[in-house]
Amino acid sequence: MASSSSSSSGGSERKLARDSPLDNRARFNLSPVPSMDGDEDDNVKYENQRDHPNLDDIDAESGEEVDLTGGAQGSTTAVTMLDNHDDVRIGFGKKYNNDQVTNVTYVVRKHYENFETIDWLKDLMRNRIRQRNLRAQRRQSCKKRLIFWYDAWSGWICVLLVGVSAGIVAGFVDIGAKWMSHWRTGVCTSAFWLNREQCCWASRDVEYDEVHNEICKYWRSWSDIFGIDKTTVSAWFFGYFMFIFWSVIYAAFIVVLVVGSAPYASGSGIPEIKTILSGFIMYGYLGKWTFFIKSIGMIFATSAGLIVGKEGPFVHISCCCGNLFSKLFPKYGNNEARKREILSAAAATGVSVAFGSPIGGILFGLEEISYYFPYKTLWRTFFCCMIGALVVRTINPYGNGHEIQFPVEYNVPWATFEVIPFIGLGILGGLWGALFIKTNINWLKYKKTNHIGRYPRAEVIVLTLITAIFCYPNSYLRLTMPELIRRLVGQCHLDDHMDLCDYERDKPIATATAKLYAAVAGPGLHRAIWQLFWALIVQITLVIFTIGTKIPSGLIIPSISIGAIAGRLIGIITEQIAFKNQHLAILRHECGVSNEHCVTPGLYAVVGACAFLGGVSRMTVSLVVIMSEVTGGLSYIVPLMVTALTAKWVGDAFGEGIYEEYVKLSGYPYLKSRESFPFTLKAGEAIRANRSGENPPLACIMQDGMTISRIDTMVRQHPHSIYPVIISEDFPCLVGQIQRRDLLAVLKSRKMQLTYTQTKPLLNRKISVVSMSNLLNKSGQPSSLGMRRASLALQASKILQLHKLVDRAPIIVTDQTPMEVVVDMFRKLGCRQIFVTKNGRLQGILTRKDIIRLMHEANVSRKFEQ
Repeated sequence: MASSSSSSSGGSERKLARDSPLDNRARFNLSPVPSMDGDEDDNVKYENQRDHPNLDDIDAESGEEVDLTGGAQGSTTAVTMLDNHDDVRIGFGKKYNNDQVTNVTYVVRKHYENFETIDWLKDLMRNRIRQRNLRAQRRQSCKKRLIFWYDAWSGWICVLLVGVSAGIVAGFVDIGAKWMSHWRTGVCTSAFWLNREQCCWASRDVEYDEVHNEICKYWRSWSDIFGIDKTTVSAWFFGYFMFIFWSVIYAAFIVVLVVGSAPYASGSGIPEIKTILSGFIMYGYLGKWTFFIKSIGMIFATSAGLIVGKEGPFVHISCCCGNLFSKLFPKYGNNEARKREILSAAAATGVSVAFGSPIGGILFGLEEISYYFPYKTLWRTFFCCMIGALVVRTINPYGNGHEIQFPVEYNVPWATFEVIPFIGLGILGGLWGALFIKTNINWLKYKKTNHIGRYPRAEVIVLTLITAIFCYPNSYLRLTMPELIRRLVGQCHLDDHMDLCDYERDKPIATATAKLYAAVAGPGLHRAIWQLFWALIVQITLVIFTIGTKIPSGLIIPSISIGAIAGRLIGIITEQIAFKNQHLAILRHECGVSNEHCVTPGLYAVVGACAFLGGVSRMTVSLVVIMSEVTGGLSYIVPLMVTALTAKWVGDAFGEGIYEEYVKLSGYPYLKSRESFPFTLKAGEAIRANRSGENPPLACIMQDGMTISRIDTMVRQHPHSIYPVIISEDFPCLVGQIQRRDLLAVLKSRKMQLTYTQTKPLLNRKISVVSMSNLLNKSGQPSSLGMRRASLALQASKILQLHKLVDRAPIIVTDQTPMEVVVDMFRKLGCRQIFVTKNGRLQGILTRKDIIRLMHEANVSRKFEQ
């Protein structure tokens, strides 16, 4: 049967249908999973390429929105979805043979457009087809067998390369950052490439100042180099000037480099990595230029003395390594879903090489980062983290003979009454985390609407200037944050002369291995308390304005530093209270027997660091393991657990963690896997809620046929990523879906056809296939080679047979499906969209962004109700 529309002057608009004695509706002859084999038309020859010298110029014409209504007078080309049938009729009884029908073949897409969500189901299905083909071909030849085994081991080879490269970069960044930081205060005259600690290794007469900095003849301050007596006031001010000068130079260099060359290199990158691992495409964020700029930027940003850390950006750097190495293996480079397995392992390795915490990195990836983490990825992540930690240990960037940053060299048992101050630290950490998140997010929102955000370079330079001015007068703030943390978590020894270890001990200590006894705080300790309190205020204030600037900036080390300062202060206070009140019943059993040192202030610094980092990030299990591995204090698991859990409970009472808030601030389509849907809506009600009570018509493609001009108008007016294919407007039964990108490629080819006025002899031949894979290049834009092939094929026919572009396996639910089920389908199946039907008729479409919007509105309304 055939149906036709009314004709106008000199032309008619035709719709095609399959001639069938049983059913007058067109049907599709498609398998649920389109095959990748046989899609390429390798028989098309470009014998007339010399006859079309301007094809590249024509292909360079821009614009998706093109006018395709032109063409030969008296005819309008129609687009239809038909079966492979050799008897095709139009409404006027005219019969076309196969020479006039162009069969547009569908190839599973290997590349996505930027800022698009991947289709997990299709990518994983395509990977299974590829593996099945390799397994079937491995017996054909030795080459095929080698390809099969190479593909099977490519995952392990890839994570090996990622682990090695991440470890090398981590060692390079740590060594460079420490050297450049010390360069602000002086230089090693014997070997300028050595930092202060390494410079004094060769000296026999080494002394230490009040913050345990090395003093030797090889290390000279800038005032000494310029011939200024170090005992004068002018020497102090000259050192002050050089400290500010080098800090500003470092910050100015990196902010100009980041803003001008790699904007994606700013920030920590963890919120974006979470979004990418959930299936979002961000081209360039994991590119080689971002990798290079951020690696250099972490050195300069931390060396400038800004309150930022380099450990968070290591996650981003490792994922860049994973993305670059995955391109060497087609198994991962051509499949976005499988690539995320490598990226998950790389993200965990970033934590491993940053802290020397391989097990903590794995748990961090499971708890905080990864969205899709199959069982086999766990073993590859374990292997990758192990390799990264081994490489860091081999390089030895910390100079302490092992791969951990803040080694704890004491094993003093903690007392039961100390649970009270541990819980207090957890409460303070949760409160500070909530305060920081609120103020930092509000500051970033304010910058977006204020002129401050228009000048990111000036913002960073002014912030660096303020930071240097406030930090230099304080000896503890003059240290780098890793050095400060190492001194705060350490235990006092007999040969320590820094202010933190100044106690008035009555009993003489016989040997170096004897236990230290509690004592009254001396004047140096009182001086250190006030300096640490000033350092705490300065870091808390500056970190709010520093995080979020256009430089590589991590929040993990600043949080640990602030928590370590607060913990050390509370530890000293607890120590003095316990010493002066040993007669109390709660202290008599623990501290009153032999007057031994029952309270360790360094332990409180470790617990405080855990509390404040947990209050910001809301991590629990991975945080405890990371802190245990970073410090080596495996005896303090329980205090860390108590503190981390308390900080999370207190922080959750005020809102979400910093990474979730940054995701919402950036507007990324991240669907949290642990959040429940608070409403009892049905799928049909959710569609109406998204439309705000309106009921506009859906943008659909009819299987019976549509003109090219009508499809072009629909694509321009409704720029959706996908369009449903229904039987007809009167009977909107869903039969499949078609990608906007595929339609645009066909329309672009049709535009090229209309530029020719003469018919070449070659154009009269039968061309059966136009491959969509050749229409698009790797960047997602139509390629000149593919457009030439498409133009040849489209000019050879009046009918475009698009049935193979249609995906016949869409995800469908009824309007009575609970939204809890729909949300779980988006999370566990990784759907891009779900079609909602009622009695077989299409009602609407739910996308991932619709679900995120509904959940956000539900949370907002629930807060107002409370």
